[in-house]
Amino acid sequence: MSPDIMLAVVGTAIIQSIFGVGVLLFGTPLLLLLGYQFIDSLIILLPISISINLFQIIRHYSLIDRKFYKNILIYTIPFVVLFLFLIASSKINISLIIGLFLLFVALKSYSKQVESILETLVKYERSYLAVMGIIHGLTNLGGSLLTAIVHGKGYTKDVTRVTVAAAYATFAVFQILTLLFSVKSYDGLFTENMIYLTVALMVYVWAEEMVYVQIDNAKYSKIFAVFLFVSGVLLIGKSI
Repeated sequence: MSPDIMLAVVGTAIIQSIFGVGVLLFGTPLLLLLGYQFIDSLIILLPISISINLFQIIRHYSLIDRKFYKNILIYTIPFVVLFLFLIASSKINISLIIGLFLLFVALKSYSKQVESILETLVKYERSYLAVMGIIHGLTNLGGSLLTAIVHGKGYTKDVTRVTVAAAYATFAVFQILTLLFSVKSYDGLFTENMIYLTVALMVYVWAEEMVYVQIDNAKYSKIFAVFLFVSGVLLIGKSI
């Protein structure tokens, strides 16, 4: 068990427990910054992300926007699979890509132009979902675009979280299936990471009862933007 991975898991599990995304969105750049490879990071984070999302789905499954979820299956998942396969089968350094994307998303809270670009993309949902699939397959950061489009629909808090959780869990399931066919050896990592999964689920139970009911969405938006910006700068610096 690695202490740095455990800290990353605990921190990102708290975020995902509240918003439906976080383990992949924040965990991927964190583990890259800590020196772990992209595929190894996926093997650690994907089971954790799915497990937390499943608990959220079970609690509010009747509130999922089924029409939107169907569009995710049609327009996003094929691109997630295709581009993850390309990454898993090559040695592409994606730290710079992730860093630049994080900076762009972070500016959404402070730039009317960036916000306008994202709002325009949301109007073309099918194209937006396809781009989201490409980004998620390449960088594991499609959760930011997913959150943007779902929050833009004006759902209630519970509908927002469970719809995001359903889509995010589906991303992760198809990513695991893709890795099973594209990565020749896992070196037992799935089995060895059960302790991280157990801790993450304990964090979810705590966050659900103690934090979720009191969360301030406006405050989270600012923290989210700052975290993305700092992570983006660090990743860009690491890749140069």
